Amino acid sequence: MSDLLAALAAVAVGLGSALVPLLNAEVYAVATAGAMHPALVPLLVVALACGQTVGKVALFETARRGSARWQRHRSRPPGRWATRISAALGSRRSGNSLVLASAALGLPPLAAVSLAAGASGLRRSEFALLCLAGRTVRFAALAGPAAWALS
Repeated sequence: MSDLLAALAAVAVGLGSALVPLLNAEVYAVATAGAMHPALVPLLVVALACGQTVGKVALFETARRGSARWQRHRSRPPGRWATRISAALGSRRSGNSLVLASAALGLPPLAAVSLAAGASGLRRSEFALLCLAGRTVRFAALAGPAAWALS
């Protein structure tokens, strides 16, 4: 039963951290993995990745639905980063690569990429799968060594 609660807590932390930048899923992954049995770390990793993906897809959908309205009311030109990210997301190949790199490495920030991807018309299913894959790799790279070192 406690394993199920740990997984649900990880989903909640992942979702919360995807929407509230002050919550840090990476710190949670390392701290929790260090305190749990190493065999349960994959459950933690997948639960955090799923929670983060749900939150980022929510940002993606918000941007997708509000992009036309936002463009009509925009008074100043987009910034340098916004222009670069939007250009990269315009192509399916570079857009998918950018989402995967952002989800796995954190650069550029996944929150910004989520919003830009939604506004650019990237496919939701591709975005969600790439985000889940990248987040899983990221959390595994952080939680795995912590569990091994502290067990």
